[in-house]
Amino acid sequence: MHPAIRGATEEEDDGAFVLPDYIQRHHDWLLRKRLDAAVSSEQPTLMLVRGESCTGKTRSAFEAVRTCMKGWQLVFPKTAGRLLALLDAGGPAPRTVLWLNEMQNYLTGADGEEAAAALRGCLELPGPLMVLGTLWPEYHRILTATPPAGQDTHANARALLGQVKPVDVPASFPAKVLKDPRMHRDGSLARAMGTSTGNRIAQTLAAGPQLVDHYQQATEPHGPYGHAVITAAMDARRLGYTSPLPAAFLEAAAPGYLSGQQRAAADPAAWFAGALGYAREKVKGVAAALEPVADSDRMGALPGVYHLSDYLDHHARDSRRRAFPPESFWSAVRSQEPAPDELAALADASRARHRYRIAADLYQHAIDAGDTRCLRRLAELHEQAGHLQEAEQLYRRGAAAGDASALVELAVRRARAGDLDGAERLAQQAAAAGSPYALMELAVRRGDSETVEALTQQAIDDGDPMVLMALSDLAGQAMADEQLGQEEWGSTGPLGLTESALQSPEDITEEELWDEAVYGDEDLALRSEAQAQARSGDFEESEQLLLEAADAGDASALTELARLREEAGDFEAAEQLFRFGLEADGSPARPW
Repeated sequence: MHPAIRGATEEEDDGAFVLPDYIQRHHDWLLRKRLDAAVSSEQPTLMLVRGESCTGKTRSAFEAVRTCMKGWQLVFPKTAGRLLALLDAGGPAPRTVLWLNEMQNYLTGADGEEAAAALRGCLELPGPLMVLGTLWPEYHRILTATPPAGQDTHANARALLGQVKPVDVPASFPAKVLKDPRMHRDGSLARAMGTSTGNRIAQTLAAGPQLVDHYQQATEPHGPYGHAVITAAMDARRLGYTSPLPAAFLEAAAPGYLSGQQRAAADPAAWFAGALGYAREKVKGVAAALEPVADSDRMGALPGVYHLSDYLDHHARDSRRRAFPPESFWSAVRSQEPAPDELAALADASRARHRYRIAADLYQHAIDAGDTRCLRRLAELHEQAGHLQEAEQLYRRGAAAGDASALVELAVRRARAGDLDGAERLAQQAAAAGSPYALMELAVRRGDSETVEALTQQAIDDGDPMVLMALSDLAGQAMADEQLGQEEWGSTGPLGLTESALQSPEDITEEELWDEAVYGDEDLALRSEAQAQARSGDFEESEQLLLEAADAGDASALTELARLREEAGDFEAAEQLFRFGLEADGSPARPW
């Protein structure tokens, strides 16, 4: 069996063999049923487990034999020659498993037909006896196909394999199996599930380490250039380029990842073709760093675009998390003009890494391409740099374009300047545009019980527990600030607000807000109680409650749990949980 990939929090290079938990699928039930029948029989039996490379054929057979054939012996000849020697000596004793992994290695080549004939004779020996083989579909097809007249080179193999109906191991895991809690608890399975395309879990488990090795140990002549192209693709994906990657982008970005000597040695007319060939080379026949992208309207692949392996994407988010791309990468971004939302994401990534000039340039490109949300983000950069007039103009442009978050920012600026009436007008506009949070801040700040009550009642009428929880958080934070005697505005609340005091109406308490929020929603009740435990400092109990909610199917609980892991400094576990939450639900747990 192949060593599996490791979990997200495990070391990659300690050399230990990793064997994840085994999750049964339908073919396992069928295989074990047949093995049970063979154990009860006095006859020799041939069993064939068929599947593509790295789909889990050997593990399925191993687990089935270990479960169903306790007390039996096992013999594993490594070559066709050794198999022939065993069979010439009288064959295996009764109650023996004759293990023929990758059966094509025994049935093809110079000794193939002789080995097939000897196995046919073995099946005539006294039983019980089990001959168990694994085989790729393409070899099964070659060995069993009817040949042209006079060209029968696999007569004995065809007669041998024609005796048995294979148990097929599918390449993908069915959706119901992915819900098994062990898929989340086992680190290797969880990582494979989060990095597999089309639920091809077993292939990611087996081929992932070799794919990383293919990338890291790139050999001449094309390997170094392929490494540069793959690295550019990794950086693009992890920093926000989500659509298929154009070959032109990869070609323009790659030079910055190469040394001067490597660039000087490259053939300008041929280097990229060689690099692309290396990046598209399949490892173990199942996975490549860059995969073609299927045309959604017709047969074939889209020309000139590629998809980065999900497993390498995940690997890069860890191994390159502190790396910043070279200038050639950003020049390629500007020249290729990704979609506005991708430009915004790339700008956000640059900003988070304190590359403010690059971020501002990309925000402007996104604005020019029609993304008005970036007006606020560019305004924040100008404000941070002290360019207050430019920031104000950009906030106003964003507000005029209907960006509720820009309205919120303007409202907060007005409130800080002491213009509470002007702030409230802007907050009302933000609420009308779908973002009531600025209005909540002002209502809590002023002790405006009528506004708080109105927002609460509206949230109840709309069935919006998230607004209620936001109000609850504001109330709880403000009460905590009052107890601590704080008088200055801070930024510790969920909306960036702490108050010196909260004049809450007596009939709207924090507990009642939570009760209203979770009424009739069992998953939300678990998550709400977990949040309450976290606020009280009992993080262990909070995590346990969130795990219960996640096991019950509450995807938002995964995101809450990720936040706790992030606060605890376990960033790898947090990232994995965020991914699970997004895949299960499509959105973060709490939008504020």
